[in-house]
Amino acid sequence: MSRIGRKPLYLPETVKVEKLDGLLRFTGPKGTLESVVPKGIEVEQKDNILNFTRENDIPATRALHGLARRLAENCVKGVTEGFEKHLQLLGTGYRVANSGEGISLSLGFSHPVIFKKVPGVNIVVEGQDKIHITGIDKQLVGQVAANIRELKKPEPYKGKGIRYADEVVIKKQGKTATKTAA
Repeated sequence: MSRIGRKPLYLPETVKVEKLDGLLRFTGPKGTLESVVPKGIEVEQKDNILNFTRENDIPATRALHGLARRLAENCVKGVTEGFEKHLQLLGTGYRVANSGEGISLSLGFSHPVIFKKVPGVNIVVEGQDKIHITGIDKQLVGQVAANIRELKKPEPYKGKGIRYADEVVIKKQGKTATKTAA
């Protein structure tokens, strides 16, 4: 059995679970999220514990066993604590500022790049070079962070661009002058 799939999922007192047809709806202090339960996966609730079991050992069902539990766990964490990603701009003249419809990024192009707000995600600008992305949906927060980072990925020679706050960019050496044999 899947190591992750067979672990019980403990629910905090503040989280309520509704079992619908093929869905689990989690409601907590930060909002409501839904998690899909794939065919072949059974969910049993006893008190504040969810147990995930699978009907058979077909490889496709086995692959979904741990996934179903982890998606439910992400929903529980999202409605109680939420998720966050931090981005940092590095480079001369690279700046970020709030604008009416989202955030405006100066990334060395001839024009500022406008990134529009996404419903369900809060984007906060700190200073001129830090972006904080928060929300209850882990997948949506990660996708928004990836979309912003995609505007100007860190380049390998000087490290300029948008990077995650904890990301390490390994720099390349670059070209060096060849030694001439005398």
